[in-house]
Amino acid sequence: MAIWQGLPRRTKTGARIRYARKKRKFEISRERQFAIVGIHKVKHYRTRGANKKIRLLGVAFANVTNPETKETKKVKVLGVIENPANPHYVQRNIVTKGAKIQTELGPARVVSRPGQHGVVNAILLK
Repeated sequence: MAIWQGLPRRTKTGARIRYARKKRKFEISRERQFAIVGIHKVKHYRTRGANKKIRLLGVAFANVTNPETKETKKVKVLGVIENPANPHYVQRNIVTKGAKIQTELGPARVVSRPGQHGVVNAILLK
């Protein structure tokens, strides 16, 4: 089922709003699809204005930067340690921005948006 992102039918004080138009196609968002640790899988979307968005569905590797040496390496993602977006995402191994992941180099914090950018960039934690 599509998610409508238009204005609500009521004001913040509770008064009813009667619209002079119907819902529009550009006000509809897409279904939730999460980036899960596993086999690398990418999905391409056409967005408004013929632009493109790459959604990461499966996360196998991450670009991890060491802040001390300023060196970036592509390393394997082993799992999710903590996710402030939702504690249940840890059990399901869902990667979002701000999530702490376990990599071959050690724990790292995700700084990119896998659902928007199609890549996982992370900063190594101490």
